[in-house]
Amino acid sequence: MRAMTRTDFAHQLEELRSSVVSLSSMVEKALARSIDALARQDVQLAEAVMQGDAAINDQRWAIEEFGLLIIATQQPIARDLRSIAAAIHIVTDLERMADHAVGIAKIVSDIAGEPLLKPLVDIPRMAEIARGMLTDSISAYIGNDAEAAREVARRDDLVDEFYNQIYRELLTYMMADPSTINRATHLLWVAHNIERIGDRSTNVCERVIFAVTGEMIEVNVATR
Repeated sequence: MRAMTRTDFAHQLEELRSSVVSLSSMVEKALARSIDALARQDVQLAEAVMQGDAAINDQRWAIEEFGLLIIATQQPIARDLRSIAAAIHIVTDLERMADHAVGIAKIVSDIAGEPLLKPLVDIPRMAEIARGMLTDSISAYIGNDAEAAREVARRDDLVDEFYNQIYRELLTYMMADPSTINRATHLLWVAHNIERIGDRSTNVCERVIFAVTGEMIEVNVATR
């Protein structure tokens, strides 16, 4: 059996990175489909999101196992080790973002047959920002761009602002008419799931910064 070369190691690192990007694409699709299912009240699409979660979970565990295998067999140091550790942490956050998408899909299933409390305006906008954070945090990861990661993390403030606005509006509905409490609560949980996706995208940014600079920092700590 031939010895592992530096080129082989580089290929392993690239395979790990590509797998992380592939998983992020799966998660982004799940989020988009869950919001689409809500807007269209499409239970079948929501079911597809829930059923697709198993593949995301499997991918997450496979990536984590591969990363640990590289550490065990290659004993990387410095930036290479940070990059592998970051990838393992990133896929954990990605898998949990998928769980939040599933949470939205379950809400769609739970409220099947009920009219939406109000036309969806702020929730899709909030989801679009969160999706953009996910996409751009992975772009920062691909490009080893710590400054881009910091910029993406700052957008979490916008997600939080939307959440607070939605919370106040839904609370007003519930106070004015207690019969709306059930439907308003479901929409509030949708917004909460989206808000958590923003937070987890920020976590990805923190791992990018760590991989590139070696700094273990919390960004936007005052608003999270």
